Amino acid sequence: MNMVNEQVEQWGVFELSLEGPDQGNPYRDCPLQAAFRFGGREVKTAGFYDGGGTYRIRFMPDRQGEWRFETSSPVPELDGISGSFVCTPPSAGNHGPVRVMDEYRFAHEDGTVFHPFGTTCYAWIHLNQGMQEKTLQTLADNGFNKLRMCVFPKHYAFNSEEPDSFPFARREDDGFDHTRFDPAFFAKLERRILDLQKLGIEADLILFHPYDKGHWGFDRMDAEVDDSYLSYVLARLSAFRNVWWSLANEYDFMEEKKPADWDRLFRIVQEEDPYGHPRSIHNGTRMYDHGSVRFYDHAKPWVTHLSVQHWDVTLPPIWRREYHKPIVIDECCYEGNLPQRWGNITAEEMTRRFWESIVRGAYCTHGETYTHPDNEIWWAKGGRLYGQSPERIAFLKSILEEAPAGYKPIPGIYDVPTIGVEDEYYLQYFGVHRPSYREIPLPEDAEFTAEIIDTWEMTITKLDHTLRGRSRLQLPDQLYTAVRIQRVR
Repeated sequence: MNMVNEQVEQWGVFELSLEGPDQGNPYRDCPLQAAFRFGGREVKTAGFYDGGGTYRIRFMPDRQGEWRFETSSPVPELDGISGSFVCTPPSAGNHGPVRVMDEYRFAHEDGTVFHPFGTTCYAWIHLNQGMQEKTLQTLADNGFNKLRMCVFPKHYAFNSEEPDSFPFARREDDGFDHTRFDPAFFAKLERRILDLQKLGIEADLILFHPYDKGHWGFDRMDAEVDDSYLSYVLARLSAFRNVWWSLANEYDFMEEKKPADWDRLFRIVQEEDPYGHPRSIHNGTRMYDHGSVRFYDHAKPWVTHLSVQHWDVTLPPIWRREYHKPIVIDECCYEGNLPQRWGNITAEEMTRRFWESIVRGAYCTHGETYTHPDNEIWWAKGGRLYGQSPERIAFLKSILEEAPAGYKPIPGIYDVPTIGVEDEYYLQYFGVHRPSYREIPLPEDAEFTAEIIDTWEMTITKLDHTLRGRSRLQLPDQLYTAVRIQRVR
């Protein structure tokens, strides 16, 4: 059988829909795969059962021109189906999936640098549709470009609502059939991933988490169920270009799983995602031997970058010396006023932690936890933002986007954390220090402009004279000041 030709943009989604058997358990008993070929290149991707006798295969083409495909399956109705489609140029704003660029940065596949300035809404897709729409509108009005979110629902502080659907199908006894998935749940998840894509936001999907405590049992499934769940998620979602994989949130709090389990799950994600989306794992902050938190071994080849929970955002240089991979401090505490230690830092402190991360060559992720009469707290449920840090984080993002692509931390210069390009560009941040002036050692054979940045008021004041050689720079003697110095000739 030969399928009709159609067109799909580069890094878009080609979807092949097939009719097949719906008796027995098609999720388990009807494997499906397709090989996609472009010239001498072949990419294999798994299909999945979507309920109602419908099977789907999704593919994200990364080269323009004609792609040909052929299916394979032990089920006769699904086997040997071939066809082709044409991959066209990407539409405006489509830069392809995000990749690791070097040990400091990320970039889209077309080379566009990507600076992750994310936020956290763990359970937003498990709320009612009105709350989901409110969350999307809030995201549209702010500068965040990555969203940390859970696939499984949470049963945790300030968040105990029962979702309308789950990844697994319900049984008659109100438990779950771990051999069958719920297509309605995944259709909702996919719709929201695409909504984020339209907003230019990466969906950082948390695949496992410990916030269940046996309420549904998703935190303590056996290895066979974990593996089949991952394979199904990967088959359905890998073709969306704005997906990241976070194996777990606070993985070390899931005591039923051992290091070898996480290694196995990582390998499944690595091997069954044909597109190599970013892969990470997030740690808790329980103190272990020597007073440190317990990191997963980020040096392992299936980890693309560090996803860290730590309150001390001055530590990235230490982590980088060990792992040589990009660092995202995905949880540094949250702006808010909850009684928990992790949920009550000020907007000033959240903004400071973002700046401290950036000038050390890392990234940071936002979260907000202000009390609400209906427990509509952004970090858990989404909805609205009430804090003062988001606009200041967007201001920092705009400054970093203007930095030269080759910037990196400059150790040992000035005794102030600095990123830049030697003799060309410097961005440094004083944070809680408030000098009235600084001596700036610049080359004698070049001229530089200097700008004083008030990171809280979001103002940039350019000096009316240029700098050359060792220069004295007058500063405002106030907290949260940054300086940007750029070569003009």
